[in-house]
Amino acid sequence: MINNIEILNLDISHYKQLLEAMKAAYANWTGNFWSEAAIEKLIAKFPEGQFVILADDKVVGCALSIIVKYEDYGDDHTYKQITGNYTFSSHNEKGDTLYGIEVFIRPEYRGLRLGRRLYDARKELCEKLNLKAIVFGGRIPNYHTYAAELKSREYIQKVKLKEIFDPVLSFQLSNDFHVKKVLKNYLPEDEQSQEFATLLQWDNVYYRPEYLHSNRLRKNVRLGLVQWKMRLYNSLEELFQQAEFFIDSVSNYKADFVVFPEYFNGPLMAEFNNMSESEAMRALAQYTYRIRDKFSEFAVMYNVNIIAGSMPLYEDNVLRNIGYVCHRNGKVEMYEKLHVTPDEEKFWGLKGGHTLQTYDTDSGKIGVLICYDVEFPELSRLLADEGVQILFVPYLTDTQNSYLRVRLCAQARAIENECFVAITGSVGNLPKIDNLDIQYSQSAVFTPSDFAFPSNAIKSEATANTEMVLIADVDLKLLDELHAYGSVRNLKDRRKDFYELKKL
Repeated sequence: MINNIEILNLDISHYKQLLEAMKAAYANWTGNFWSEAAIEKLIAKFPEGQFVILADDKVVGCALSIIVKYEDYGDDHTYKQITGNYTFSSHNEKGDTLYGIEVFIRPEYRGLRLGRRLYDARKELCEKLNLKAIVFGGRIPNYHTYAAELKSREYIQKVKLKEIFDPVLSFQLSNDFHVKKVLKNYLPEDEQSQEFATLLQWDNVYYRPEYLHSNRLRKNVRLGLVQWKMRLYNSLEELFQQAEFFIDSVSNYKADFVVFPEYFNGPLMAEFNNMSESEAMRALAQYTYRIRDKFSEFAVMYNVNIIAGSMPLYEDNVLRNIGYVCHRNGKVEMYEKLHVTPDEEKFWGLKGGHTLQTYDTDSGKIGVLICYDVEFPELSRLLADEGVQILFVPYLTDTQNSYLRVRLCAQARAIENECFVAITGSVGNLPKIDNLDIQYSQSAVFTPSDFAFPSNAIKSEATANTEMVLIADVDLKLLDELHAYGSVRNLKDRRKDFYELKKL
């Protein structure tokens, strides 16, 4: 009979009993146990995050944790990585997530809900420290008895349905944790779990973003899409004058982004009519850096982030199609087209780029795919894995069917990746410029398809083939809710056991 149960912060004086409890709890464990030096280091780094539970003054269990900036690791991590190679160097006082690195109860004290008390102590700490969530990797120690007949995901599903009892996972599910995904090689020495683990999370519903240092700083974001008319210019200054007019107009609506189309500077090729098409495109590239610098000035001057469409860049005898994110704080970042169309390669000698990334802005995490790239779903999925919230697609299409390829693929990307997708292109005609003579466009902003969004998954769209600016507001909070509570959850429900995508 137990007379007294007490939860305390772990002290190094508890170590001898702690080690005995660990060995009893992990009787079949083939790996190492936490050393006294490691526990001492953990207490020094984060004393309030380490709990022991005492039964009549005897250590019978513990819960150890650190704070991490979760986006630095993401869902695909190992125990070794998240603990800083077991040194706890990954602990970050300015992080947003309480990461559990250990929970156990001595076998003879199980069934008394002592583990629940430890989890409750963690939840109270998470709320007290105003952290977003508790996350940890959980063992599935009974899996080895089913491994021959069930895949790891099938085993987990049966545990969820209570068709199979797992002493660890069943307990965690009963304590309001949900499985985010299955991890492979999380603990390579865990033979009972066949090296699999469940990534579990508990969300702090009382979390208050008192100060936001992450890429989700803004929730309501206003977009300004320029449906640009192709017209001839006598000089680069005339193009700047036209671009500034649109930037100024969008800025007056207090927009966060203004977006230009692919090859919006194409009219400047008119002065190179005496050259072949490929030579003219290379000559056009001489303006790219000047346009980048001017657009960066505009971004700061008009207090709006600019997605500078795309332009040719000729360096080291290679012609690429690139664009720039011009932040309103003066920072400039480049993106590039990865897949070139047959015509771009045939007539201009264009080559695809090699860089795909997301960009942290003051109005969310964004990505940019230039025209044809949006027709390759794996690119958007890689950006979704990095948490993209708004995907911008500047395009140049000459006919309605080529436009519809871009549009329909962009709509699919919004649904399958649970993000907003904004597309914009050019209208008008340039009869004096070969291979850039006609344009077709209907700019639009697409949304995921669920109850919180428009029933047709279209936030707004421009009038086809008309020079104009499309202004649309998107609410990033709706994405957060969709990821967690949507009627379908494409990102969470992916069968990653079938395939994986990796950046080279």
